[in-house]
Amino acid sequence: MAAISITLQDLIEKVTSYAPDADKDLLRKAWFFTNEAHCNQKRKEGTRYFEHPIFVASTLADLHLDVSTIIAGLLHDTVEDTDTSIEDISGIFGEDVAFMVDALTKLDKIEFTSREEAQAESFRKMLLAMAKDIRVIMIKFADRLHNMRTLEHLAPESQKRIATETLEVYAPLANRLGIGWLKLEFEDMGFKFLHPELYEELSKKLFKKREEQEDYIKNFTITVENKLKENGISAEVSGRVKHFYGIFKKMKSQRITFEEVYDIFGLRVIVTEKTQCYAVLGLIHSLWIPVPGRFKDYIALPKSNMYQSLHTTVLGPKGERVEFQIRTLEMHRIAEEGIASHWLYKEKNKIEDKDTKYIKWLRELVSSQNDLKDATEFLELFKGEVLSDVVYVLTPTAQIKELPRGSTTVDFAYAVHTQIGNKCAGARINGRIVPLRYELHNGDTVEIITAQRAGPSKDWLNFVVTQKAKTRIRQWINIEERKQGIDLGIKILEVELRKQGIRPSKGKSAKMEETAKLFNYKSLDDLLIAIGYGRVPAHQVVAKFNLNENTALDIPIISKFLKNIGSHKGIKITGIDNMLHNTAKCCYPIPGDSLVGYVTRGKGVTIHRKECPNILRFTSDERVVDVSWDMDDETTSQAKLFVETVDKPGILASLSALISSLKINLHHLQATTSQNKHAYFILILEVKNISQLTSLKNKMMSVDGVINVSRHGSEQIEE
Repeated sequence: MAAISITLQDLIEKVTSYAPDADKDLLRKAWFFTNEAHCNQKRKEGTRYFEHPIFVASTLADLHLDVSTIIAGLLHDTVEDTDTSIEDISGIFGEDVAFMVDALTKLDKIEFTSREEAQAESFRKMLLAMAKDIRVIMIKFADRLHNMRTLEHLAPESQKRIATETLEVYAPLANRLGIGWLKLEFEDMGFKFLHPELYEELSKKLFKKREEQEDYIKNFTITVENKLKENGISAEVSGRVKHFYGIFKKMKSQRITFEEVYDIFGLRVIVTEKTQCYAVLGLIHSLWIPVPGRFKDYIALPKSNMYQSLHTTVLGPKGERVEFQIRTLEMHRIAEEGIASHWLYKEKNKIEDKDTKYIKWLRELVSSQNDLKDATEFLELFKGEVLSDVVYVLTPTAQIKELPRGSTTVDFAYAVHTQIGNKCAGARINGRIVPLRYELHNGDTVEIITAQRAGPSKDWLNFVVTQKAKTRIRQWINIEERKQGIDLGIKILEVELRKQGIRPSKGKSAKMEETAKLFNYKSLDDLLIAIGYGRVPAHQVVAKFNLNENTALDIPIISKFLKNIGSHKGIKITGIDNMLHNTAKCCYPIPGDSLVGYVTRGKGVTIHRKECPNILRFTSDERVVDVSWDMDDETTSQAKLFVETVDKPGILASLSALISSLKINLHHLQATTSQNKHAYFILILEVKNISQLTSLKNKMMSVDGVINVSRHGSEQIEE
C-alpha cells in the first residue's frame, strides 16, 4: 500500500504556521475520525479514499483557512459515503463544522426524476449555504480540484460530465471570487477532458514554439526592465504564454487557426505603488505602438471580484501583439487569490464588510430563487449570472455599478434599489433623456427619473436582463394582477347579485368563505380572482348561496366596493342601471368632456370621448350608448397629455414642479428623445375636470422650451 503523501504532522505545521492558536487536538481527532470512517474505501485509481480528504484539507491550509474549515474539509464526505450522521459531526466537532459538512452532502435520500435534477438540487443546497458561509465553496473548490487532477481514472462519459460542470460552474465561480490560479487550472483541465484531441494538438504546437517564445519574451522583458531602470522604477517583469483554454476560446470565437492567434504572449509588470502603474503604462506606449481599443483600466474601475490591473496590448518588433498587465504587488495577490487573499473569518467567523462585495451578487441571486420553478432553472440562472460579461456605469454621485453586458436603464434602477426600479418613469444618460430600453455602455452616468404613481410594465420583461429586475417586475405584476382580479371579481359578482335581487350588507363573510371552499379555492380572494378572470361564472357562485330575492347577504368585502359600481366616477349610462363600466385608455375622458359609451363583450361599457378616433368608426353600431357625467361627483379622473419640448437639461424638472404646484398627481411618465433634439413626454395625471386640465396645458405652454401640449391616444376598441 502506498504511503500517505501528507502526514498529520505536515498538516498541523501548515496550519500553525499562520494560526498558532489553532485547536491541534481537535484537528488530530478529525484526522483519525476520517481515517476510521473511510478505512475500507478506495478511489477509482486504487488509492486509499483517505488520500482525498487529506488533499482537500491540505489545499485549504495552503489557502490559510481557519481550523474549522480544514476539519470540515477532512470530514466532507463522511456523511455522504459512510454511516456517519450530521448529528455525530455536530456532537463531536460542533455546529459550525456540521453546517459546512451538511451543505456539501448530496441529497441522496430524496427521489429525483433524473440525475440532472438531483445534481441541480444538491447544487442549489450548496449555494444557499455558500451565501451564508463562503467557506462552503472553498471546501468544494478543493474537493473539485483533486477530482479534476485524478479525472483520467474515470470512464469517458463521467469525465465529460464532470469537465462540463467544472467549465460551466466552478471555473466561472472561482473567477467571480477572484481566485485566478484556480480558474485557470479548472479551465485548462476541463478543456483537456472535453476536447482531448484539440488539447493535445495545441500542446504540441505550443511546445514546438517554446524556444522561440522564450527568446521572444526574454527580449521583451529585458527591453522593459531597462526602460524602467532608466526612469527609476523598481519592478518585477515576467513573461507568460496564454493558457490553453484562453487560446481555444479565441480560436473558436474569431474562427481562426492557432497560427492566426496573435496575442499568445503576455507580460506582467508588478510595481510597489499605484501611481507607478500609470507611469509604466506611459513608458510601454513610448516603446511600442498601442493597439486601439485594447486599453482597460481596472484600477480606476475594479471588477466585482476586486481584480485591479491596467491592461494594454502593443505591436511588438515583429508585428505580433503582446498584452501587458500592470499592477501593484497587493493587486497581484488579490488577482491570484481573490477572496482568500484577506481571509474573511479573522474574528469569530464574521464576514467583514469589505469582503461582502464578493458574494453580494450571489445573495441577490439566492433571494430570487423562490420565484423560480425548480432547481434546474436556478442552476441555469446561476450559470448565466457567472458567465456574463459586465459593463461599468456611474450613478450621479460617481458611484460605480457593475451590471451584465446588455443591461438597460431599468436594470440599473433595480440594481440601485427595488423601489427606484418600481417607480422608474424615465432615465438620463450623460444628461440626455433616453428610452427605458436604452442599453448601457461603459462609463455612462445614469440618472433615473421616478414618479410616485409609476409602476412596472409587462413590456419591461422583454428587454431587462438582470435576474433582480426580472424577479421584482414579476412580483409587482403578480401583486397588481391579483389586486385587479379581486377588484374585478367583486364588481362582476355585485352586478350578478343585483340582477337577482340580492343586496349586500355589512356583517361577517362566513357565507362567502364557505362558498370559496365549495369551488375548491383556499380563500375568498382566490375565488374572487377566478370570477374576475372568467374561470368561474358569477351566476354559479350566486347559485351556491341558496338565497331568495331581497335577502341581505353578509358580504362586507363587496359592500366595501359598492362605490365602484353603478355611478362609478360620476358617470350615468342612459337607460341602463348598475352596468359595469370603465373609462377608455385611448382617450382618457374626464368630467367636462362629451361622452359616448361602447358595450364591450365581457367588460360592460367602455366610456370614450365623443371625438375619440376609435369610437367614430362605430357611431351607427347598436352597441353605442349615450353617457353623461354626474356633475355632483367630485372624484378625480385620469387624463393623458402628450408634451413635446426642446431636449435640454432641466425641462422635465420644470414640468414636474409646475404639476406639483397645482397639486395634481402624476400617475405615469414616459420619456423619449429624437434626432432633431426634441424630447417627448407622455403624462398620465389625476385631474378633477376639463377646466383644471386646460389650465395645466396653458401653463405648460408658457414653460421655456415647451413646443406643444395636447391630449393623445392610440389604443383600439375591444370588440
